[in-house]
Amino acid sequence: MGPHGLIADRDGSIWFTAQLAGFVGKLDPRTGEQVQYRMPDAEARDPHTPIFDQKGTLWFTLQMSNMVGRIVPSTGDVKVVRVPSAASQPYGIKISSKGDPWFVELTGGRIGKIDPLTFDIHEYALPHAGTMPRRIALTSDDVVWYSDYGRGYLGRLNPDTGTVTEWATPSGAGPDSQPYAITVVGNIVWYVETGVRPNMLVRFDPATETFQSWTIPSGGGVVRHMVTAPDGHVVARLQRGRPHCARRDQSTLKRED
Repeated sequence: MGPHGLIADRDGSIWFTAQLAGFVGKLDPRTGEQVQYRMPDAEARDPHTPIFDQKGTLWFTLQMSNMVGRIVPSTGDVKVVRVPSAASQPYGIKISSKGDPWFVELTGGRIGKIDPLTFDIHEYALPHAGTMPRRIALTSDDVVWYSDYGRGYLGRLNPDTGTVTEWATPSGAGPDSQPYAITVVGNIVWYVETGVRPNMLVRFDPATETFQSWTIPSGGGVVRHMVTAPDGHVVARLQRGRPHCARRDQSTLKRED
């Protein structure tokens, strides 16, 4: 089945992307009941990263299919559309405060914005060859932040002007630093350098343009995804042998098996 991403809805059901089986699943943890939402296009083979918008609609990327999609849970309606640029590999996805889905194109070197009503996609080309935006986060002002896995940079896209600003990630490893998972707490950006050993958790303050870094105690391996918990903690999924998690609070980084 190859479950890849998962997220909980407002009722506590768990939605997951079955990347190898080509469907999006819904699991009720109270009853064990599962529902499978099949793709309406035979070429939509690999649902990847899911996210809910403010209305409870599920949006998701389909990496190798070069598509993005959405599911309306109340009706079960599933729709997918192709990304305008070929071979772009849509990857991470987030929702703005206005309800617009934003996603990154890993091999396309672009950031995309979906009109949730018309499904039109606007692409923002990033300025440097070799850019591989892997995950995405939005601060409270709807400014777009991305981890450039290919070049070793933290990037910012101002959606109002299209201006892109970048900062070299602080380990000094350049492209070998491989920034991956990223999230925000308020207007502070957190991400992980996954190419260095051990992995490094990085904090960036846009107001002062300053970095802080911490070694991940377990080493990390590859931190593929991070989210911000309701209490403001940063929760990361670490993949090294077997998956485990780490939380960053105000004083320390803790591993939680």
